[in-house]
Amino acid sequence: MPLARSFLYVPANREKFLDKAIGLPADAFIFDLEDSVPAAEKADARAGVRAYAPKFLGNRVWVRVNGLDSGLATDDLDAIIGVAGLAGVFLPKVETRDEVMRWAAMIGAIEQARGITPGATKVVLSIESARGVLNAYDMAIAAERVVSLTFGGAQDGDLNTDLGCAWSIDGPEMLHARSHTLLAARAARFDTPLDGVFANVRDAEGFERDTALSRRLGYRGRKLIHPTQIEPCNRLYRPSAAELDYYARVLEAFDQALARGSASTTVDGRMIDAAMANAARRVLEADAAWKKAG
Repeated sequence: MPLARSFLYVPANREKFLDKAIGLPADAFIFDLEDSVPAAEKADARAGVRAYAPKFLGNRVWVRVNGLDSGLATDDLDAIIGVAGLAGVFLPKVETRDEVMRWAAMIGAIEQARGITPGATKVVLSIESARGVLNAYDMAIAAERVVSLTFGGAQDGDLNTDLGCAWSIDGPEMLHARSHTLLAARAARFDTPLDGVFANVRDAEGFERDTALSRRLGYRGRKLIHPTQIEPCNRLYRPSAAELDYYARVLEAFDQALARGSASTTVDGRMIDAAMANAARRVLEADAAWKKAG
């Protein structure tokens, strides 16, 4: 099954936000231990993960831990690995295959010590630097527990700053990096490449434009920073009724063609062969999985 479409950030040190998140319709949540948590409250944030992750049904909780160079990563992992409800971790600012292997070894050691199935804790890599973009594919295939990449393309974020480029909703300035990260994720056979946050929570129209572009590029979900972004995110990353109808007719027509001894046909004037049928089947199966998941 594909990963979630909407990943809402929640500061894990803020009980009020954690309580509110329980009733929100996001597909998944990222309990943050990193940038949104002051240094003095890191321990409180870890306690927040342990207290609240079990309250979210269906392993919908992910945790963004602090980076390897922060001096906090070991304590973060020790506090959260094996907690009920935890699906995995988002690793910030990764840049090399060696870093991914270090993370994987640290997580694996804790799983082994606690009798947790090896590889149970999944990992999403955050691509937030020029070096990370260039190394994205090597990092994606470095460990089996890596299940996706997420593009850190927020306005004035680390990658935007590292590239030294401007930023716009239409995205030409960062399009190469955004597409390269997607390419790496798809080459690694990830079902759900994840886009990054849209930072201006007051610009609802801009969020929809950016998310529509994201889906056209090939992303299938993204990180969110405000509850108002959940509904448009889930709607825009899900195939429309018209798309589902078209793909259902594609499969029906292709199956009929095969029964006649032909490997191609047409639907709405478009040529359909095995590749197009496989694309249709992938979309319909993913949508069926989401419906089953509720």
